[in-house]
Amino acid sequence: MLQRVRAHLIITGVVQGVYYRVTARQEARALGINGWVKNRPDGAVEAVIEGNREKVVKFIDWSRQGPSASQVSGVQVEWGDFKGEYQGFSIVG
Repeated sequence: MLQRVRAHLIITGVVQGVYYRVTARQEARALGINGWVKNRPDGAVEAVIEGNREKVVKFIDWSRQGPSASQVSGVQVEWGDFKGEYQGFSIVG
């Protein structure tokens, strides 16, 4: 049986103004995971993602690189219990 998980990410570096959120949404939708992504006032990008653990890990791996114009310096990951509260993946804020 597939393990479903939740992860809260804070992505730092040059991640705003480089289409990070748009490409994150595309990546999440391609993987079939749900949640949201947004810009933070401190210049970081924040995301909450839920889904099959293997696909969530693939998204986290992608987030460490991001789109070609980004320069990711760090990704903080906080794991949590799957809640199933999201339908699809959206850009918020």
